[in-house]
Amino acid sequence: MMSTSLLRKIKEKADSLSRAERQVAHYILDHADLVQTYTISEISSNANVSQASVVRFCKRMGIESFKTFQHTLVKELSSNHANINDLSLLRENDTPYQLFQKVTMSNKIALDSLEQTLNKKEFDKAVECLSRAKRIAFFGVGGSATAALDASHKFAKLGVATGMNTDFHTVISYVSNFSSEDALVLFSTSGKTKDVLEMASYAKKIAVPIVAITAYSKSPLLKLATIQLCFPDIEHDQRIGSIASRIMQLNMVDALYLSVFHRIDKQTIDNYHKAREEILRLRR
Repeated sequence: MMSTSLLRKIKEKADSLSRAERQVAHYILDHADLVQTYTISEISSNANVSQASVVRFCKRMGIESFKTFQHTLVKELSSNHANINDLSLLRENDTPYQLFQKVTMSNKIALDSLEQTLNKKEFDKAVECLSRAKRIAFFGVGGSATAALDASHKFAKLGVATGMNTDFHTVISYVSNFSSEDALVLFSTSGKTKDVLEMASYAKKIAVPIVAITAYSKSPLLKLATIQLCFPDIEHDQRIGSIASRIMQLNMVDALYLSVFHRIDKQTIDNYHKAREEILRLRR
């Protein structure tokens, strides 16, 4: 049984891989049902490549380790649900509830993959950076703007001066007054969005800490970032929208918000509750 996501991605990207990585790709495509039972040593031996080549192949597929690659592949092979992000896998006779199930399964797989691949040290560094920051700017365009807006809304509750706008000129004017005591959080699935890269370059020039929330890839954004919060690159080129990547970005925002909230002082918590009470009063 073919996977609805990972194997298709391997097949699509095989021709762009290095020779050794391509050998790994072809071996996995031919023996997908057996990969879950093999060690990395057995895979490298059977594909006639080094273990380092297997690890590099996994990273090219947007997955940080071979163990996580196995976990993701097994999960997909055992699922009969199509990935909603892949346009070609939608069926004309899909009912609304079947599409709901596909969206739910896609999000579950995405979040499970994120949990397996998140770099814990980088996440800790991000929490420390955002806890210290006097001002935080959030920026993303297209589908990533949703996560940036949600982050700005949440962190404003903590008494932090936040800013978010999809307009590049507005945000760069705001960031121009920042220093090393502030922070810029950038959202981009591809890590190649021009406005996002320009923002990162400018922030780096004026020594503002940059937290990048992006997919694992050979991304220019990762090279500019101070802190790298990466999520698995499981999107397809032929996709309806950034469904899987958006849910992972939003989950990352929630985790950062909760972690920073956990560190804040009593005065900020008191202010938070006062604001909450006022909101509830206005609902009546």
